[in-house]
Formats: sequence, C-alpha cells, structure tokens
Amino acid sequence: MPGFDEARETILARVAALGAEVVPLLHAVGRALATDQTVPWDMPRWDNSAMDGYAVRAADCARPDGLELSGFVPAGSSPEEPLAAGTAVKILTGAPLPAGADAVVPFEHSDQRGGRVVALRPPAAGANVRRRGEDLRAGEVVLRAGSIVGSAEVSLLASLSRPSVAVVRRPTVAILSNGDELLEPGEPLAPGKIYDSNALALAAAAKRAGATPILLPLARDDRGSLSRWLSDGLRADALVTSAGVSVGDRDLVREVLRELAVEEVFWKVDIQPGRPTAFAVRDARPIFSLPGNPVAALLTFELFVRPALRKMMGHPSPERPLTARLGEANPRKPDRAALLRVRLERAAGELVATSAGKQQTGLLRTMLRADGVAVLPPGERALEAGQAVSVYPLRDGLDLGGEP
Repeated sequence: MPGFDEARETILARVAALGAEVVPLLHAVGRALATDQTVPWDMPRWDNSAMDGYAVRAADCARPDGLELSGFVPAGSSPEEPLAAGTAVKILTGAPLPAGADAVVPFEHSDQRGGRVVALRPPAAGANVRRRGEDLRAGEVVLRAGSIVGSAEVSLLASLSRPSVAVVRRPTVAILSNGDELLEPGEPLAPGKIYDSNALALAAAAKRAGATPILLPLARDDRGSLSRWLSDGLRADALVTSAGVSVGDRDLVREVLRELAVEEVFWKVDIQPGRPTAFAVRDARPIFSLPGNPVAALLTFELFVRPALRKMMGHPSPERPLTARLGEANPRKPDRAALLRVRLERAAGELVATSAGKQQTGLLRTMLRADGVAVLPPGERALEAGQAVSVYPLRDGLDLGGEP
C-alpha cells in the first residue's frame, strides 16, 4: 500500500500528454502549446518611433534656429524619402523611422515656430526609438511546447498572425457512480435511497481541471450493470469511478475491471480519509476508483486525479502545494497521512492554515468552508501550532492577500 507521495508519483509516471488539436487562439487560453512557436520576422519589424513627436538626426538638434519641418509619417504609413540633414519629420507612435533619422523629439520637448522645429531638450542618438529586432529576432523560438497560454502569449501569437494554434487535447473523463441505494437527482425519493452527488461533483472537478467530463448512467451493484458501464467508460481518455472498491460483499468494481483486462497498479493509499483508492491502467488509459463517501471522493480526486489530468493536457508539472504554518495544534493518528480540510489566511507575511471545521468525512459543510487540504505527514503523535505543512488549494482564484 503506497503512501501519499508514492501514490502521486506512481500515477504521474503512468500518464502522458495526449495528442494535439488546432483551436482558435482565444480557445487556447489556459492550455498547453503542443509545438514550439518560432518568430517568422524581427519584432519590431522596422525601426519605429516610441513617442508622438519629430523624427530627427540627433546631431542636428543643437541648431539654435531649429530644423525645417519636411513631412509627416503617421502610424500605418511608410516614409518614402530619407530624412535630409537639417530637417525634421512629424511622426506618430509606432510609425517607421525614416532612413537617416536616429532619434525622436517628443512633442512636449519641442517648440514649432513658423514651419521649423526647435528641440527644447536635444536628444541623444537612439532616444525614443524602438530598433528593429530589439524584442525578438526572426527564427527565435519564443514559446516552447508545454507553455501555458495566457494573455501575454495570446498577444504575442496574434502579433505573429497566428489566429489558431496547436494545443494538447483536453482529455475526456468518464464518470461512473455505482450503488443500489443511489437515485439520480430529481427522481422521487424512496425509503433507504439517497441521491447520487458524486457523479456531478466529480464531473465538476474534472471540468475545473480543464478536462471534458462524460457522465455515465448509474451502475447497480451487480456484475452485468458494472461491466456494461465500465466498458463504456473505458472508451474515454480516463475513467473515474466512485464506490465499490472497499471490502464489502457488493464492492465489485475492482473484480469487474480485472475481467475487462485492466491492470491494477495499486489498491489503497496510506491516507485518512480516502484509503480505499485504487489506480489502474488499460492501453495507457488511467482508471481511478475512488471511495464512495462524497468528501473522500472529492479529496482523492483533487490530490490524485487532477494532477494526472493536468499532465495529460501537457502541463509541464502537476500543481505544487503551498507551504503554510498550522494555526493550531492538530492531534492525529500517527500511522498514516491525514488530509485536513483547512482555511487559509495570510498573517505576518506567511500563510496560516486552520481547520475548516469538524473533519468527519460525513460532513460536507466543512468541505464548503475549506480553501485547501493540508497533508499532515505520518510519524508524529501531534503537530504543533506553527509547524510547516503542504496545502493543496481547493479553490481557483484564491485571494490570500498577496503572493506566498
């Protein structure tokens, strides 16, 4: 039975990035590039003005009578003639610099008198000029495969005239809940029955991770039902099941998966809660069998399934945990890692993790309050307040009052 770190490492070693697909540039945001991106031309493509002002020869600006105004170069045009000595050309930001010009005098540093321009602050050569290729050179690899596309990447790729781009494909994730006691939300409630929340919750978690969830119909606690829907689920890029992997008489998921030629990599992880978690593969497809308890299912998804899905989407590394200090002592069992739902806040420049509430796995309310899950390592009888722990965020856009 692997421990927490070993289980994560084992899973990540058995999954790989999927193939590529070409999508419109805006749809690539948050996704990993599938190929290197090479610059086809120098950027800027020509020497251009960094200011609205006058293109000049810097050496001419010392003339007390100023320079003759000889033309105008707006953005989007191209100067037809080189700049003659002793003259200036009105120029706007981004416009190409005329040949012979080597500086720009901003409007606010100049005075125009009777068709002549006087530089009130004579510029040095190169002042307010963006040189060709000073940002990027033709042939340069500017973004590597695996880079995550954000707004700056979109800006760059658009400037390179790339309306679409190849990114790593999103995995499809089949989600299966099973149990004779389960009803679909919306069905009439009956004695001894409960509504299935795991399928929708795990589908939401898969969607949050960037994958495409596929909800399978509820499976019942018999081999025929399980075999049918597990077979369907194995057509997806990944399969996630909940319940049916413990040691009860009707916990049949592992047996049926074996009958479907699935290779079980491990069963059970030395954590609390979430111990009856299994990981298997078939034809490079990962299969995650999570506990049926809704809290344990969500926690094990975030800690084991999410990083695998992110790797399948080409992200260069799984999400790393934050480091926080415990805001209170936490007596706990010493024999296995404990998953503690915590709230996070910043105090004196450090992240502080405090319990989000009662930690019984039957209490979903604590999950609602939690910002993250702290992994408390085994081997200590108690963790004291102030001790550093690893915390995996459970919320996107978590506002902690500054960077860690």
